[in-house]
Amino acid sequence: MEKETIKILTENFESIGKKTDDGLEFWLARDLQHLLGYDEWRNFQNVISRAKTACEISRQAVSDHFVDVNKMIEMPKGAQKEIGDIMLTRYAAYLIAQNGDSKKEAVAFAQTYFAVQTRKFEIIEQRILESERVQARKKLAQTEKELSGVIFEQTGDNRNFAFIRSKGDKALFNRTTQEMKVRWGIKETKPLADFMPTILLKAKDFATEITIFNAKDKNMRTENEISNEHVTNNLTIRKTLQSRGITPENLSPEEDVKKVERKIKSEDRKILKKIQK
Repeated sequence: MEKETIKILTENFESIGKKTDDGLEFWLARDLQHLLGYDEWRNFQNVISRAKTACEISRQAVSDHFVDVNKMIEMPKGAQKEIGDIMLTRYAAYLIAQNGDSKKEAVAFAQTYFAVQTRKFEIIEQRILESERVQARKKLAQTEKELSGVIFEQTGDNRNFAFIRSKGDKALFNRTTQEMKVRWGIKETKPLADFMPTILLKAKDFATEITIFNAKDKNMRTENEISNEHVTNNLTIRKTLQSRGITPENLSPEEDVKKVERKIKSEDRKILKKIQK
């Protein structure tokens, strides 16, 4: 396929993409029909039918990706006619391309086009999730630092902070910090929190925030009071998670968050260099 053809097809496919008021990207089946080189709607409906079957096989809800709509078209002498159409998600458009006649040049292009676009979306989504986890880890570190300060201010000594945090881990995971490190295959010198999924980082942060609030509000003056408060809060968070089908110790560990942060910074530097060129 020649470069000029690829350029024209790219422009054509991008021109028919639309967005809803909520910013969701979609394509209309009748627009896609003509771009893929299908003259008859009934022939293209066969392709759509195969795509819907593929969608079901992949355990996706067809109604989430193929939405029936009506639209008005211009007829001769200024008349209008309402016809049926289908709003397609990127995934639906990809499935249609995959089930089209690959001997058609436009179909062959579309198979690659939508696959690449889907991959771009996946990369962006993954980047957002990784950034969210990095921020959640930083937030937990800040909150724990604040708790350490509260312990010092109200008890005169914060040497027991690590002990209190460890008790919190035991309450949340029903296992000691060391037992969880062994369970997750983490080196003894590495912080357990660096390998926690985002939901557990946020859960620990919330429990710690409650401890800080109550330690101040109730003017707790001993390590034992604050320790018991922290255990209670982590037990409460554990029960909440379990009530929603989430058992903390049964979740899988994530990649070391420090490595993730370094990767994000490295990618940012590469992007910045490209922009500056």
